[in-house]
Amino acid sequence: MKRVTKILSMAVVTAGIALPGLAGGLPTVKDAQNGFQLSPRLIFPAFDAALGHKVFAEKGCVVCHSVNGIGGTDGPNLSYGKYDTPVNAMEVASDLWEKADVMIPMQKAELGGQIILSPEELAGLVAFLASPEEQAKLTLADIPANIRKDMEGN
Repeated sequence: MKRVTKILSMAVVTAGIALPGLAGGLPTVKDAQNGFQLSPRLIFPAFDAALGHKVFAEKGCVVCHSVNGIGGTDGPNLSYGKYDTPVNAMEVASDLWEKADVMIPMQKAELGGQIILSPEELAGLVAFLASPEEQAKLTLADIPANIRKDMEGN
């Protein structure tokens, strides 16, 4: 991963892509929390772990997936450590895309419809998966009653 980061950094510098406020050519944590623009045509939304926490609990991811022992077991455990660190946001997005054909029918059966995520929610979910601190805050009280009912029905 360090090699990929170094290559990306070199490519950004070589291509002359302007990265506002970034000293080393890669986004800092502050930039990742506020969103950032990689080039005039490429942006990333903020990676807000607290938003991802809310998405995981309230959109129903928790029905099939668990974090720190809270949640379902039909899908993989998503506790911190599932992905290599630092977590590659594109790896998580790719993982979701590759498993969509399995997840969407399960979402429809368990939740009554497909989970739709905005770019900000997806970025937040990635940040949540990369944050042991935010994952440690997850409790059953965070899960709405209707989602908890679906979760307990499995």
